[in-house]
Amino acid sequence: MASVALGCFLPLQTLRRKPLLCCASTALTPHSFSQTTATLKPIVVDGDPPTFVSAPGRRIVAVGDLHGDLDKAKHALQMAGVLSSDGQNLWVGGQTVLVQVGDILDRGEDEIAILSLLKSLDIQAKANGGAVFQVNGNHETMNVEGDFRYVDSGGFDECAAFLEYLEICNHNWEEAFVGWSSVSKRWREERDVPKNHWGPWNLVKQQKGVIARSYLLRPGGPLAFELAHHAVVLKVNDWVFCHGGLLPHHVEYGIERMNREVSYWMKDLGMDDHPPFIATRGYDSVVWSRLFSRDTSDLEDYQINQIQYILRDTLQAVGAKGMVVGHTPQSTGVNCEFNCSIWRVDVGMSSGVLDSRPEVLEIREGKARPISSRRDRYSELQISYAAFIQCYYLFCSPFTFRVQVRLKISIVRDVNRIYWSERSLKALSCAP
Repeated sequence: MASVALGCFLPLQTLRRKPLLCCASTALTPHSFSQTTATLKPIVVDGDPPTFVSAPGRRIVAVGDLHGDLDKAKHALQMAGVLSSDGQNLWVGGQTVLVQVGDILDRGEDEIAILSLLKSLDIQAKANGGAVFQVNGNHETMNVEGDFRYVDSGGFDECAAFLEYLEICNHNWEEAFVGWSSVSKRWREERDVPKNHWGPWNLVKQQKGVIARSYLLRPGGPLAFELAHHAVVLKVNDWVFCHGGLLPHHVEYGIERMNREVSYWMKDLGMDDHPPFIATRGYDSVVWSRLFSRDTSDLEDYQINQIQYILRDTLQAVGAKGMVVGHTPQSTGVNCEFNCSIWRVDVGMSSGVLDSRPEVLEIREGKARPISSRRDRYSELQISYAAFIQCYYLFCSPFTFRVQVRLKISIVRDVNRIYWSERSLKALSCAP
Protein backbone atom coordinates (compact mmCIF):
# COMPACT_ATOMS: atom_id res chain seq x y z
CA MET A 1 0.00 0.00 0.00
CA ALA A 2 1.24 3.46 -0.89
CA SER A 3 -0.01 6.53 0.86
CA VAL A 4 -0.18 9.43 -1.57
CA ALA A 5 -0.45 13.14 -0.72
CA LEU A 6 -1.59 15.15 -3.72
CA GLY A 7 -0.08 18.38 -2.49
CA CYS A 8 3.56 17.32 -2.68
CA PHE A 9 3.72 14.74 -5.55
CA LEU A 10 6.03 12.46 -3.59
CA PRO A 11 4.20 9.35 -4.81
CA LEU A 12 5.99 9.59 -8.16
CA GLN A 13 9.09 8.09 -6.58
CA THR A 14 6.95 5.41 -4.99
CA LEU A 15 5.14 4.58 -8.21
CA ARG A 16 8.39 4.25 -10.14
CA ARG A 17 9.43 1.36 -7.91
CA LYS A 18 6.81 -0.87 -9.52
CA PRO A 19 6.48 -1.68 -13.24
CA LEU A 20 3.61 0.37 -14.59
CA LEU A 21 1.75 0.17 -17.86
CA CYS A 22 -0.12 3.41 -18.25
CA CYS A 23 -0.73 6.21 -20.70
CA ALA A 24 2.40 8.11 -19.66
CA SER A 25 5.33 6.37 -21.28
CA THR A 26 7.80 9.16 -20.53
CA ALA A 27 9.09 10.53 -17.26
CA LEU A 28 6.36 12.57 -15.65
CA THR A 29 6.71 15.95 -14.03
CA PRO A 30 3.97 17.89 -12.26
CA HIS A 31 2.94 20.04 -15.20
CA SER A 32 3.30 17.23 -17.71
CA PHE A 33 0.28 15.33 -16.35
CA SER A 34 -2.25 17.54 -18.10
CA GLN A 35 -0.25 17.68 -21.31
CA THR A 36 0.78 14.07 -21.87
CA THR A 37 -2.82 13.07 -22.46
CA ALA A 38 -3.24 15.34 -25.50
CA THR A 39 -1.06 16.00 -28.50
CA LEU A 40 -1.07 19.70 -29.29
CA LYS A 41 -0.31 21.29 -32.62
CA PRO A 42 3.26 22.58 -32.97
CA ILE A 43 4.16 26.11 -31.94
CA VAL A 44 4.56 28.36 -34.98
CA VAL A 45 6.79 31.44 -34.73
CA ASP A 46 6.72 34.27 -37.24
CA GLY A 47 9.32 37.04 -37.38
CA ASP A 48 12.98 37.46 -36.51
CA PRO A 49 13.13 38.15 -33.64
CA PRO A 50 9.91 36.28 -32.76
CA THR A 51 6.94 38.60 -33.12
CA PHE A 52 3.82 36.52 -33.70
CA VAL A 53 3.50 33.14 -32.00
CA SER A 54 0.74 30.59 -32.47
CA ALA A 55 0.73 28.14 -29.57
CA PRO A 56 -2.56 26.22 -29.78
CA GLY A 57 -3.87 24.87 -26.50
CA ARG A 58 -0.82 25.91 -24.51
CA ARG A 59 -0.77 27.19 -20.99
CA ILE A 60 1.01 30.56 -20.96
CA VAL A 61 2.90 31.95 -17.98
CA ALA A 62 4.17 35.54 -17.78
CA VAL A 63 6.94 36.61 -15.40
CA GLY A 64 7.75 40.23 -14.63
CA ASP A 65 10.96 42.18 -14.01
CA LEU A 66 13.74 40.13 -12.40
CA HIS A 67 16.58 42.68 -12.12
CA GLY A 68 19.52 40.40 -11.46
CA ASP A 69 18.02 38.44 -8.56
CA LEU A 70 18.59 34.78 -9.43
CA ASP A 71 17.05 33.37 -6.25
CA LYS A 72 13.80 35.29 -6.76
CA ALA A 73 13.82 34.37 -10.44
CA LYS A 74 14.05 30.68 -9.60
CA HIS A 75 11.33 31.06 -6.98
CA ALA A 76 9.04 32.65 -9.55
CA LEU A 77 9.76 29.97 -12.15
CA GLN A 78 9.14 27.20 -9.64
CA MET A 79 5.92 28.89 -8.59
CA ALA A 80 4.95 28.95 -12.27
CA GLY A 81 5.56 25.22 -12.45
CA VAL A 82 8.24 25.33 -15.14
CA LEU A 83 11.47 24.94 -13.12
CA SER A 84 12.44 21.93 -11.03
CA SER A 85 13.01 22.52 -7.33
CA ASP A 86 15.91 20.06 -7.01
CA GLY A 87 18.59 22.53 -8.03
CA GLN A 88 19.16 20.83 -11.39
CA ASN A 89 17.61 23.70 -13.40
CA LEU A 90 15.34 21.33 -15.32
CA TRP A 91 12.30 22.32 -17.36
CA VAL A 92 9.20 20.71 -15.86
CA GLY A 93 6.61 22.80 -17.69
CA GLY A 94 5.81 20.28 -20.42
CA GLN A 95 4.24 22.19 -23.32
CA THR A 96 3.86 25.44 -21.38
CA VAL A 97 4.87 28.73 -23.02
CA LEU A 98 6.84 31.02 -20.70
CA VAL A 99 7.15 34.75 -21.42
CA GLN A 100 9.48 37.02 -19.44
CA VAL A 101 8.64 40.68 -20.06
CA GLY A 102 12.06 42.29 -19.70
CA ASP A 103 14.34 44.10 -17.25
CA ILE A 104 16.59 41.23 -16.31
CA LEU A 105 19.56 43.60 -16.29
CA ASP A 106 20.58 46.12 -13.59
CA ARG A 107 19.99 46.39 -9.82
CA GLY A 108 21.26 42.85 -9.11
CA GLU A 109 24.40 40.72 -9.38
CA ASP A 110 23.16 37.65 -11.29
CA GLU A 111 22.00 39.13 -14.58
CA ILE A 112 23.93 36.83 -16.93
CA ALA A 113 23.02 33.83 -14.79
CA ILE A 114 19.30 34.58 -15.24
CA LEU A 115 19.71 35.02 -19.00
CA SER A 116 21.65 31.76 -19.04
CA LEU A 117 18.95 29.95 -17.08
CA LEU A 118 16.20 31.11 -19.43
CA LYS A 119 18.27 30.07 -22.44
CA SER A 120 18.79 26.61 -20.97
CA LEU A 121 15.09 26.29 -20.16
CA ASP A 122 14.17 27.34 -23.70
CA ILE A 123 16.30 24.56 -25.17
CA GLN A 124 14.67 22.02 -22.85
CA ALA A 125 11.17 23.41 -23.39
CA LYS A 126 11.41 23.13 -27.17
CA ALA A 127 12.32 19.47 -26.81
CA ASN A 128 9.06 18.97 -24.88
CA GLY A 129 6.71 20.98 -27.07
CA GLY A 130 6.94 24.17 -25.01
CA ALA A 131 8.87 27.41 -25.42
CA VAL A 132 10.49 30.30 -23.56
CA PHE A 133 10.30 33.83 -24.94
CA GLN A 134 11.89 36.99 -23.59
CA VAL A 135 10.97 40.61 -24.25
CA ASN A 136 13.58 43.34 -23.97
CA GLY A 137 12.92 46.12 -21.48
CA ASN A 138 14.32 49.61 -21.01
CA HIS A 139 17.22 48.34 -18.91
CA GLU A 140 18.31 46.01 -21.71
CA THR A 141 18.33 48.85 -24.25
CA MET A 142 20.05 51.22 -21.78
CA ASN A 143 22.91 48.78 -21.25
CA VAL A 144 23.42 48.23 -24.96
CA GLU A 145 23.61 52.03 -25.25
CA GLY A 146 26.35 51.99 -22.59
CA ASP A 147 24.20 53.48 -19.84
CA PHE A 148 25.46 51.68 -16.72
CA ARG A 149 23.97 54.01 -14.10
CA TYR A 150 21.85 51.30 -12.50
CA VAL A 151 24.36 48.44 -12.61
CA ASP A 152 25.02 46.77 -9.26
CA SER A 153 28.69 46.39 -8.34
CA GLY A 154 28.11 42.65 -8.34
CA GLY A 155 26.83 42.96 -11.90
CA PHE A 156 30.20 44.32 -13.03
CA ASP A 157 31.93 41.50 -11.14
CA GLU A 158 29.74 38.92 -12.86
CA CYS A 159 30.69 40.25 -16.29
CA ALA A 160 34.40 39.89 -15.48
CA ALA A 161 33.88 36.42 -14.00
CA PHE A 162 31.86 35.28 -17.00
CA LEU A 163 34.61 36.31 -19.42
CA GLU A 164 37.06 34.21 -17.39
CA TYR A 165 34.67 31.27 -17.62
CA LEU A 166 34.27 31.86 -21.36
CA GLU A 167 38.04 31.57 -21.73
CA ILE A 168 38.04 28.29 -19.79
CA CYS A 169 35.38 27.06 -22.26
CA ASN A 170 37.77 27.85 -25.13
CA HIS A 171 35.55 30.76 -26.15
CA ASN A 172 32.71 28.39 -27.02
CA TRP A 173 29.93 30.92 -26.46
CA GLU A 174 27.00 28.50 -26.51
CA GLU A 175 28.62 26.15 -24.01
CA ALA A 176 29.66 28.95 -21.66
CA PHE A 177 26.44 30.92 -21.86
CA VAL A 178 24.06 27.98 -21.37
CA GLY A 179 26.19 26.50 -18.60
CA TRP A 180 26.83 29.70 -16.65
CA SER A 181 23.66 29.53 -14.52
CA SER A 182 24.78 26.21 -13.05
CA VAL A 183 28.33 27.24 -12.18
CA SER A 184 28.17 31.00 -11.62
CA LYS A 185 27.77 30.98 -7.85
CA ARG A 186 30.59 28.51 -7.20
CA TRP A 187 32.82 30.09 -9.85
CA ARG A 188 32.53 33.55 -8.33
CA GLU A 189 32.89 32.37 -4.73
CA GLU A 190 36.16 30.62 -5.53
CA ARG A 191 37.59 33.76 -7.11
CA ASP A 192 36.10 36.39 -4.85
CA VAL A 193 38.42 38.88 -3.20
CA PRO A 194 36.95 40.56 -0.09
CA LYS A 195 36.21 44.25 -0.48
CA ASN A 196 38.83 46.58 0.99
CA HIS A 197 41.34 43.74 0.79
CA TRP A 198 43.63 46.23 -0.90
CA GLY A 199 42.35 49.58 -2.11
CA PRO A 200 44.14 49.76 -5.48
CA TRP A 201 43.09 46.19 -6.29
CA ASN A 202 39.43 47.08 -5.71
CA LEU A 203 39.81 49.90 -8.22
CA VAL A 204 41.42 47.57 -10.76
CA LYS A 205 38.68 45.02 -10.18
CA GLN A 206 35.99 47.64 -10.74
CA GLN A 207 37.61 48.86 -13.95
CA LYS A 208 37.94 45.27 -15.12
CA GLY A 209 34.21 44.77 -14.60
CA VAL A 210 33.29 47.93 -16.51
CA ILE A 211 35.51 46.93 -19.43
CA ALA A 212 34.04 43.41 -19.44
CA ARG A 213 30.48 44.73 -19.42
CA SER A 214 31.23 47.20 -22.20
CA TYR A 215 32.66 44.40 -24.33
CA LEU A 216 29.73 42.06 -23.72
CA LEU A 217 26.92 44.58 -24.17
CA ARG A 218 28.14 47.03 -26.81
CA PRO A 219 26.18 46.82 -30.09
CA GLY A 220 27.56 43.72 -31.78
CA GLY A 221 28.92 42.36 -28.50
CA PRO A 222 28.20 38.70 -27.66
CA LEU A 223 25.65 39.41 -24.92
CA ALA A 224 24.00 42.17 -26.95
CA PHE A 225 23.74 39.62 -29.76
CA GLU A 226 21.81 37.33 -27.40
CA LEU A 227 19.45 40.17 -26.48
CA ALA A 228 18.96 40.85 -30.18
CA HIS A 229 17.14 37.52 -30.45
CA HIS A 230 14.37 38.93 -28.24
CA ALA A 231 11.55 41.20 -29.36
CA VAL A 232 10.30 44.40 -27.79
CA VAL A 233 6.72 43.41 -28.64
CA LEU A 234 5.50 39.81 -28.75
CA LYS A 235 2.04 38.44 -29.55
CA VAL A 236 1.27 34.92 -28.36
CA ASN A 237 -2.12 33.69 -29.52
CA ASP A 238 -4.41 36.63 -28.73
CA TRP A 239 -2.26 38.21 -25.99
CA VAL A 240 0.32 40.98 -26.43
CA PHE A 241 3.44 41.07 -24.25
CA CYS A 242 5.73 44.09 -23.95
CA HIS A 243 7.72 45.81 -21.24
CA GLY A 244 6.16 49.26 -20.97
CA GLY A 245 3.13 49.35 -23.22
CA LEU A 246 2.04 49.14 -26.85
CA LEU A 247 0.27 52.23 -28.23
CA PRO A 248 -1.63 52.90 -31.48
CA HIS A 249 1.24 54.78 -33.12
CA HIS A 250 3.54 51.82 -32.44
CA VAL A 251 1.14 49.53 -34.29
CA GLU A 252 0.92 52.00 -37.15
CA TYR A 253 4.72 52.10 -37.37
CA GLY A 254 4.78 48.30 -37.49
CA ILE A 255 5.49 45.78 -34.73
CA GLU A 256 7.75 43.61 -36.88
CA ARG A 257 9.55 46.71 -38.10
CA MET A 258 10.26 47.87 -34.54
CA ASN A 259 11.48 44.44 -33.47
CA ARG A 260 13.70 44.14 -36.52
CA GLU A 261 15.21 47.62 -36.13
CA VAL A 262 16.01 47.12 -32.44
CA SER A 263 17.53 43.72 -33.22
CA TYR A 264 19.68 45.14 -36.02
CA TRP A 265 20.87 47.93 -33.75
CA MET A 266 21.86 45.48 -31.00
CA LYS A 267 23.73 43.38 -33.57
CA ASP A 268 25.42 46.53 -34.89
CA LEU A 269 23.95 45.86 -38.32
CA GLY A 270 21.74 48.93 -38.58
CA MET A 271 22.24 51.97 -40.76
CA ASP A 272 22.09 54.23 -37.70
CA ASP A 273 24.23 54.02 -34.57
CA HIS A 274 21.30 55.17 -32.43
CA PRO A 275 18.51 52.85 -31.26
CA PRO A 276 15.05 53.24 -32.82
CA PHE A 277 13.46 56.14 -30.93
CA ILE A 278 9.86 54.92 -31.16
CA ALA A 279 10.75 51.63 -29.47
CA THR A 280 13.45 52.50 -26.98
CA ARG A 281 13.41 56.21 -26.16
CA GLY A 282 10.90 58.73 -24.93
CA TYR A 283 8.16 58.49 -22.32
CA ASP A 284 5.74 56.90 -24.80
CA SER A 285 8.13 54.36 -26.36
CA VAL A 286 7.38 50.65 -26.05
CA VAL A 287 9.94 50.01 -23.31
CA TRP A 288 9.34 53.24 -21.34
CA SER A 289 5.58 53.86 -21.44
CA ARG A 290 3.74 53.72 -18.11
CA LEU A 291 0.33 54.74 -19.43
CA PHE A 292 -1.36 51.41 -18.69
CA SER A 293 0.40 50.93 -15.34
CA ARG A 294 -0.89 54.05 -13.63
CA ASP A 295 -2.92 53.80 -10.45
CA THR A 296 -6.46 54.58 -11.57
CA SER A 297 -7.39 55.78 -8.08
CA ASP A 298 -5.25 58.85 -8.73
CA LEU A 299 -6.96 59.65 -12.04
CA GLU A 300 -10.05 61.59 -13.02
CA ASP A 301 -12.86 59.80 -14.81
CA TYR A 302 -12.07 61.46 -18.13
CA GLN A 303 -8.44 60.30 -17.86
CA ILE A 304 -9.51 56.73 -17.16
CA ASN A 305 -11.87 56.78 -20.13
CA GLN A 306 -9.13 58.16 -22.35
CA ILE A 307 -6.65 55.46 -21.34
CA GLN A 308 -9.29 52.78 -21.78
CA TYR A 309 -10.04 54.07 -25.27
CA ILE A 310 -6.34 54.01 -26.22
CA LEU A 311 -5.99 50.47 -24.89
CA ARG A 312 -9.08 49.27 -26.72
CA ASP A 313 -7.89 50.90 -29.95
CA THR A 314 -4.46 49.26 -29.63
CA LEU A 315 -5.82 45.79 -28.95
CA GLN A 316 -8.25 46.00 -31.83
CA ALA A 317 -5.45 47.09 -34.16
CA VAL A 318 -3.40 43.97 -33.40
CA GLY A 319 -6.31 41.57 -32.95
CA ALA A 320 -5.64 40.86 -29.29
CA LYS A 321 -7.88 40.41 -26.26
CA GLY A 322 -5.37 41.51 -23.65
CA MET A 323 -1.95 42.98 -22.96
CA VAL A 324 0.67 42.03 -20.36
CA VAL A 325 3.26 44.60 -19.23
CA GLY A 326 6.02 45.01 -16.66
CA HIS A 327 8.20 48.07 -15.99
CA THR A 328 6.20 49.66 -13.14
CA PRO A 329 6.35 47.84 -9.76
CA GLN A 330 2.91 47.01 -8.42
CA SER A 331 2.71 47.16 -4.63
CA THR A 332 -0.52 45.14 -4.72
CA GLY A 333 1.01 42.30 -6.73
CA VAL A 334 -0.01 41.08 -10.17
CA ASN A 335 -3.23 42.89 -11.06
CA CYS A 336 -5.44 43.95 -13.94
CA GLU A 337 -7.39 47.03 -15.02
CA PHE A 338 -9.95 48.04 -17.64
CA ASN A 339 -12.02 44.85 -17.51
CA CYS A 340 -8.81 42.85 -17.18
CA SER A 341 -7.68 43.75 -20.69
CA ILE A 342 -4.35 44.94 -19.24
CA TRP A 343 -2.32 42.90 -16.74
CA ARG A 344 0.61 44.39 -14.78
CA VAL A 345 3.11 41.71 -13.72
CA ASP A 346 6.08 43.65 -12.32
CA VAL A 347 5.81 43.06 -8.58
CA GLY A 348 9.27 44.42 -7.74
CA MET A 349 10.44 41.00 -6.59
CA SER A 350 14.17 41.70 -6.94
CA SER A 351 16.06 42.52 -3.75
CA GLY A 352 17.34 45.54 -5.66
CA VAL A 353 13.80 46.91 -6.10
CA LEU A 354 11.06 46.13 -3.55
CA ASP A 355 12.28 42.69 -2.45
CA SER A 356 8.68 41.53 -2.58
CA ARG A 357 7.25 38.04 -2.83
CA PRO A 358 7.32 36.65 -6.38
CA GLU A 359 4.08 36.40 -8.33
CA VAL A 360 3.39 35.34 -11.90
CA LEU A 361 0.48 35.39 -14.33
CA GLU A 362 -1.07 32.26 -15.79
CA ILE A 363 -3.17 32.26 -18.96
CA ARG A 364 -5.06 29.05 -19.57
CA GLU A 365 -7.78 28.63 -22.20
CA GLY A 366 -7.82 32.39 -22.73
CA LYS A 367 -8.42 33.20 -19.06
CA ALA A 368 -5.78 34.93 -16.95
CA ARG A 369 -5.19 34.66 -13.22
CA PRO A 370 -2.34 35.56 -10.87
CA ILE A 371 -0.35 32.86 -9.11
CA SER A 372 0.88 34.22 -5.82
CA SER A 373 1.79 31.02 -3.99
CA ARG A 374 2.59 27.40 -4.66
CA ARG A 375 -0.85 26.55 -3.36
CA ASP A 376 -2.34 28.37 -6.36
CA ARG A 377 -0.12 26.38 -8.69
CA TYR A 378 -1.02 23.03 -7.17
CA SER A 379 -4.74 23.69 -7.47
CA GLU A 380 -4.36 23.11 -11.20
CA LEU A 381 -1.90 20.26 -10.85
CA GLN A 382 -4.07 18.24 -8.54
CA ILE A 383 -6.74 18.01 -11.23
CA SER A 384 -4.08 16.74 -13.62
CA TYR A 385 -2.84 14.25 -11.05
CA ALA A 386 -6.33 12.85 -10.61
CA ALA A 387 -6.60 12.52 -14.39
CA PHE A 388 -3.31 10.62 -14.39
CA ILE A 389 -4.62 8.18 -11.79
CA GLN A 390 -7.73 7.57 -13.88
CA CYS A 391 -5.53 6.93 -16.91
CA TYR A 392 -3.37 4.58 -14.85
CA TYR A 393 -6.48 2.68 -13.77
CA LEU A 394 -7.71 2.23 -17.35
CA PHE A 395 -4.39 1.07 -18.80
CA CYS A 396 -3.46 -1.38 -16.05
CA SER A 397 -5.91 -3.99 -17.39
CA PRO A 398 -3.19 -6.66 -18.09
CA PHE A 399 -2.53 -6.82 -14.38
CA THR A 400 -4.44 -7.50 -11.23
CA PHE A 401 -4.77 -4.44 -9.15
CA ARG A 402 -6.56 -2.82 -6.30
CA VAL A 403 -7.18 0.88 -6.32
CA GLN A 404 -8.86 2.71 -3.52
CA VAL A 405 -9.11 6.41 -3.92
CA ARG A 406 -10.35 8.85 -1.39
CA LEU A 407 -10.33 12.44 -2.44
CA LYS A 408 -11.72 15.14 -0.25
CA ILE A 409 -11.76 18.54 -1.82
CA SER A 410 -12.79 21.75 -0.21
CA ILE A 411 -12.98 24.64 -2.64
CA VAL A 412 -12.83 28.21 -1.51
CA ARG A 413 -13.45 30.81 -4.18
CA ASP A 414 -11.84 34.16 -3.56
CA VAL A 415 -11.43 36.57 -6.45
CA ASN A 416 -11.34 33.75 -9.01
CA ARG A 417 -8.69 31.78 -7.12
CA ILE A 418 -9.28 28.15 -6.18
CA TYR A 419 -7.58 26.76 -3.12
CA TRP A 420 -7.52 23.10 -2.21
CA SER A 421 -7.58 22.91 1.55
CA GLU A 422 -7.60 19.14 2.06
CA ARG A 423 -6.59 16.29 -0.19
CA SER A 424 -5.58 12.69 0.13
CA LEU A 425 -5.10 9.82 -2.28
CA LYS A 426 -4.66 6.52 -0.50
CA ALA A 427 -4.01 2.86 -1.02
CA LEU A 428 -2.76 2.70 -4.59
CA SER A 429 -1.09 -0.53 -5.67
CA CYS A 430 -0.61 -2.48 -8.89
CA ALA A 431 1.09 -5.87 -8.88
CA PRO A 432 1.74 -8.36 -11.71
